[in-house]
Amino acid sequence: MVKIAPSILSADFLNLGRDIEKTVEGGADWIHIDVMDGVYVPNISFGFPVLKAIRPLTDKTFDVHLMIANPSDYIDEFIDSGADLLNFHYEAETHIDRAIERIKSKGAKAGITLNPATPISVLETILPKLDMVLIMSVNPGFGGQSFIPYTLKKIEELRKMADRLNPSLIIQVDGGVNKDNIKSIVDAGADVCVAGSAVYKDNEIEKNIKELKEACK
Repeated sequence: MVKIAPSILSADFLNLGRDIEKTVEGGADWIHIDVMDGVYVPNISFGFPVLKAIRPLTDKTFDVHLMIANPSDYIDEFIDSGADLLNFHYEAETHIDRAIERIKSKGAKAGITLNPATPISVLETILPKLDMVLIMSVNPGFGGQSFIPYTLKKIEELRKMADRLNPSLIIQVDGGVNKDNIKSIVDAGADVCVAGSAVYKDNEIEKNIKELKEACK
């Protein structure tokens, strides 16, 4: 069964703790935390203090997505603040092998994110070392964008590569996921779907998560 990882970037920041609790009660599998620095992407979001503050609210997997420049400089701090799975952008890191090894040495799972225009082929040599690959289905930096259709083919290609090189790899998809397209995303090979606006719209979190899970069947 596909996992749903609500992105708290779309939650009510004034009531973030409440929304996270409602997200967990509503059946979320993971909590997706988008970290943006205003450099690698044009938006700014959460940092270490927020992660530390919300960590006691749940034992659900904290899936931390680093949309930042020089991500390897901050690996220790994010894992120490509560990240269970840390993924960084392939395009943002020079020393990818070193970053993966550092994440794993700290006891967290390691993932890499690919922007929509980055081909799957760049992962050929490093895929066996990864726990997860995140396929961006929008250009990173803001919530509420529309799903880019050609990323379905990338998911299919990655699934085939993973079957060959790393069968236990988790494939995550983030960007424009909703109840109308989630079935096609899962059918293409996704294991985890990140949803922001589709979960937090109209403040009907439990209902929206349930609809996403039902739409996958």
